[in-house]
Amino acid sequence: MLNLPALVRFPTGFRNLLARKEHTLIWGWPIGAAALIGALWLRTVVESDGDRADASQLTSVQVTSLANSYAEQLRHTVDQINYLLLDLKYDSEDPGVVVSIEKKQAHGLYPNSTRLYVSVAGDEGIVTSSSLQSNAWLKIEDARFFQMQKAGCCSGLLVTGPEVSQRTGAAVIHFSRRINKADGSFGGIALVTVAPSYLTSFQDDAVLGRDDFVSLRSTSGVLLASKTRSGSETYSDSYRSPPTFPTPSGIEGAPAERFKDGQARVVAWKQLELYPLVAVAGLAERDAFAGYRTLIHSRVQMAILGSVLLASCAAVGMSLSAKLAYRRRREEEVRSTYRVATDAANEGFYMIRPRCSGNGEIEDFILEDCNERGAALIGKSRADIIGSRASQLLPKAYREEVVALCRRALESGLYEDEVRVSPRSPLKAAWVYRRMVRSAAGLAFTLRDISEAKAHDQALASLANSDELTKLPNRHWLATFLPTALKNAANRNGLLAILFIDLDNFKNINDSLGHEAGDELLKHAAVRLKAAVRASDHVVRLGGDEFTVILEQVDTVEDVDRVARGIIGAIAKPFKLASGIGNQVTASIGISIFPRDGESGETLLKHADIAMYAAKAAGKSRHCFYQGHLSDSLLLRLSKERALRCAVEEDQFVVHYQPRVGARSGKLTSMEALVRWIHPELGLIYPTDFIGLAEDAGLIIRIGELVIGKVCRQLSLWRSEGVGLVPVSINVAPQQLRFGRVSTTLAGCLAQYGIEASLIEVELTESAVIDRSEAVSTELAQLRALGIKLLIDDFGTGYSSLAQLQRLDVDGLKVDQAFTKALSDGEEAEILFQAIVSMAGALHMCVTAEGVETSQQLNVLRRLACDEIQGFLISEAVTATDMKRLLTQRFLLSLPGADRAVTST
Repeated sequence: MLNLPALVRFPTGFRNLLARKEHTLIWGWPIGAAALIGALWLRTVVESDGDRADASQLTSVQVTSLANSYAEQLRHTVDQINYLLLDLKYDSEDPGVVVSIEKKQAHGLYPNSTRLYVSVAGDEGIVTSSSLQSNAWLKIEDARFFQMQKAGCCSGLLVTGPEVSQRTGAAVIHFSRRINKADGSFGGIALVTVAPSYLTSFQDDAVLGRDDFVSLRSTSGVLLASKTRSGSETYSDSYRSPPTFPTPSGIEGAPAERFKDGQARVVAWKQLELYPLVAVAGLAERDAFAGYRTLIHSRVQMAILGSVLLASCAAVGMSLSAKLAYRRRREEEVRSTYRVATDAANEGFYMIRPRCSGNGEIEDFILEDCNERGAALIGKSRADIIGSRASQLLPKAYREEVVALCRRALESGLYEDEVRVSPRSPLKAAWVYRRMVRSAAGLAFTLRDISEAKAHDQALASLANSDELTKLPNRHWLATFLPTALKNAANRNGLLAILFIDLDNFKNINDSLGHEAGDELLKHAAVRLKAAVRASDHVVRLGGDEFTVILEQVDTVEDVDRVARGIIGAIAKPFKLASGIGNQVTASIGISIFPRDGESGETLLKHADIAMYAAKAAGKSRHCFYQGHLSDSLLLRLSKERALRCAVEEDQFVVHYQPRVGARSGKLTSMEALVRWIHPELGLIYPTDFIGLAEDAGLIIRIGELVIGKVCRQLSLWRSEGVGLVPVSINVAPQQLRFGRVSTTLAGCLAQYGIEASLIEVELTESAVIDRSEAVSTELAQLRALGIKLLIDDFGTGYSSLAQLQRLDVDGLKVDQAFTKALSDGEEAEILFQAIVSMAGALHMCVTAEGVETSQQLNVLRRLACDEIQGFLISEAVTATDMKRLLTQRFLLSLPGADRAVTST
């Protein structure tokens, strides 16, 4: 029980008055009348003390309910803000996702408001994307929250403020989360900035009295936002010094000297679960106990009137006075209870009295009074419903529910909930908040329309659970849905399948056509995935080019196999994009089955992911069911990939050189640069053991750039040593051409080391030259513009044929070693090679035979007028030091006609 102030205690002056009256009545009234008058006053005192206790308890209930309600609303709001930050953090940490808040805002997913805006800042404190246009490129590196996150202050949500915004000039509160780079270092922050008024806007100010307040504070007592009856939303503190909160929730009577306005208050607080925030509510004692003081005054007046009547009429007067006091007391109880419920004008309030049967059981409820808002909520006028019974007022479908709630509230003293209103209900709202408080006269029933607040919550929930690009459910939705789906599958002893889908070659589309084309393809792919499964199944986008399909109510594994094949077929069809038709990707699918492959969502997703990698390793465009041994294979692959990434970062590569010589002269004419990986533990690793992995892991472009730099630097070194130089050919993968940086890298290195473009040649695959995409065509044109010759490597193994030679705009052909080896098999191979040489000569192309290992092959190639030869007969690929010796030697074959090489290393 609260320690109430003296102003609401029973007046001691009245006790003195009672004593004087009793003394007077001794001389004028019979003993019976004196006894009755004494009993009247005694009853008045006892009931006044009881009313004081009731007022104290009711105030405690009100202020605690107000603090709890505000805390719950705040928790929902902060949860949604936290979900926004987690979504931004995930997107920002995903290298395949380009974060564009402005784009989301353009689709209506973020409000265009200064009261709440979302931003992302990089590791240097520059805002790179924001829903507040004036925040673009704002530098916040000096902001306290930025420095705290940069220093690694916390792993979760950080709340700071209030402080004055640099852009809006108004007070704001910052919610932020740290963004990490792939290596775990600081990569920036995700930030949601809100005005203090945003955190109090859902609190109806009509609930508050003139000197009441609700406020949001940190756990240390610092004020973040506050609201009063006048509707003011400010961060001006009413406390003289910040309050302390010894427990997560509580209530206390705060003396007047703690407040700037000198008003004593009853204060309740509740800390938000999971957040360092406290919701505080304060009710001024002067207003909270105003009704009690009025009631005391009324009781005293009735007692005085009863005494006068008794003095005049003795027993008859005393009887009439007792009945009058009883009737007035009941009326005041009704008015007092009703007054508790009608403090807020925007809510519907009802005074309900139970109607009992002859045996004392409640059989119905009577509506004794209500306000106009309450009548409007059920679509009737106040005059029409006062005095009505629940059985008359409510349709039968809702009568039993409401009567049961009323009985429950009478038993417990308090009942409150939030409920969605059925479209067939007479209530004119979508969602309502219901609160019933027991009083001496019955029940005070509060009904509030919370449809807008619920719509706001649902909008935030939709934003947090759906993918912006494809409109599919996202990873956050999946984390919420999957446990329930698994529980349902377990209850029915059924199967559930998870299909982990990755789009093969999607990175090539992104690199060659741009991210807009990639986004367009992802949206088309999402449509195809949904069309390939049942309406009861779920398609989820995890991020980048990864999707997940959840198949519920699966009968057999064969059903899953059939769905997977359908998905692969649907994705394999060419996509029609704005950039043209023919853009094709495939799908690799990993499948895990519940409960066979795991009983938790996390385990099943991990196993499906492992199976997907197995499908990729088996050649892509296929599906694979999870098996236990796949985990070991994946770990081995990931270990190799990590080692290769480390090799790129630490530049563990060297370049060896294999010479090419004139077939007749034996003179060194050019050489091919071949990369080698010097593994710190395994030693020398050849390209055949890591180039494929580099292409799958997206490292081939960086390795190619390292090779170009090394070759140009080595040519510059040889030149400074006075060595005569010959052209060096560098292998370029199709991915490098599609990415469009080969010409830029070569131009930069040529300029940096002062190398002539005629000393560099580029070896391409046949498929790269045949590729007619805009990115590849542009890159080839830029290479030619630099003066760099283009060669086709391993000619005859790809898409080309002799009839297509004239379409190949290149300077030379390097005929695959399979043709060279076949020269010893018979005349037919010689005829084919002769045709290649003849047609290439007509097109002014130089022909190089690869893989020459014997003098017999050399003699045939000389007879066929082949221009150059390359192979072990001349030299294997050697280090730069050994190549310098060969450059000095120059002639690496004996005189024309000889049948053996004069040097080999």
